[in-house]
Amino acid sequence: QVQLVESGGGSVQAGDSLTLSCVSSEPTFSSYAMGWFRQAPGKEREFVALISWRGRSSYYADSVQGRSIVSRENAKNTVYLQMNSLKPEDTAIYYCAQKEKQYDVEDYQNSLEYRYWGQGTQVTVSS
Repeated sequence: QVQLVESGGGSVQAGDSLTLSCVSSEPTFSSYAMGWFRQAPGKEREFVALISWRGRSSYYADSVQGRSIVSRENAKNTVYLQMNSLKPEDTAIYYCAQKEKQYDVEDYQNSLEYRYWGQGTQVTVSS
């Protein structure tokens, strides 16, 4: 069973930046696209960002487009999400997830397309 562990969350003020990390135990980590999702209190889990298995392609939700960067270091089995110009609306628990199939980025906005999930890291942005 694969384990994903997020870190880097915290409490910051609007306009600040944070970089979240996710370390995976997947033996063939470099063959899977990785996604970031978030869930705020009272809301559904929503897609944030996706990076392909080699890091050549990435996709972002409109809400974070232009102020977020998703990256990965396959040699370290690690995925990152850099968030700049944070807003109170970004307050949520952030999760990383491994795509269901190898070498696949299809339907990346659908949480059902991911097999493994981390336990999340809390991001709180105050105004």
